[in-house]
Amino acid sequence: MTTANILIVEDEPAIQELLAFNVAQCGFRATQSYDVPSALAEINRALPDLILLDWMLPGTSGVELARRLRADQRTRDIPIIMLTARTDERDKILGLESGADDYITKPFSPRELMARIRAVLRRRAPQMSEETVRVEGVELSPTTHRVSANGQIVDLGPTEFRLLHFFMTHVERVYSRAQLLDQVWGDHVFVEERTVDVHIRRLRQALEPSGLDNLVQTVRGSGYRFSRE
Repeated sequence: MTTANILIVEDEPAIQELLAFNVAQCGFRATQSYDVPSALAEINRALPDLILLDWMLPGTSGVELARRLRADQRTRDIPIIMLTARTDERDKILGLESGADDYITKPFSPRELMARIRAVLRRRAPQMSEETVRVEGVELSPTTHRVSANGQIVDLGPTEFRLLHFFMTHVERVYSRAQLLDQVWGDHVFVEERTVDVHIRRLRQALEPSGLDNLVQTVRGSGYRFSRE
């Protein structure tokens, strides 16, 4: 099962530990940072799937970090939820304009926070969602790690499963080998681009008995896509 990695950037230890506990309770991995330099170090090591970002941080503010992340091609698509005690509408607008996907005012309940996290992941990183995905005759369940195609059980390795899940949540879009490596393997994993071809071939072979292997298409000179056509 694919588990989202949530980076928590919060300078108050008690709040950070509470956030990390609730994130872990919901099945996500929690990584913790107390300020912008430590957050950037974590992001440089491996891209998180979502950032919980406190507005008021020592030194550089969370708003400034959000702006920096949105200006960088490597980090511009990371979902960000801003956490703040500020309740003024102008502050909320400023937070959203800095690049945050959502904005939660303190105090908030763990249930509300988890609902916001899941909603943002569904919208911005659907391959991290636990919802069952259905495209044409293929059905994939992240929670049970099961795949069926035209009613037949499909046996996939973990990499092929992640690859198929990504494709099924980004139908019709073309991805280069480098983009697939970043999205499926992670940008901190260094493997040859041709590795993608090997796993594409295995995925097609697994889908072949159902007759749905043609959903995984090669786009000459560009990469691959998952298409109904």
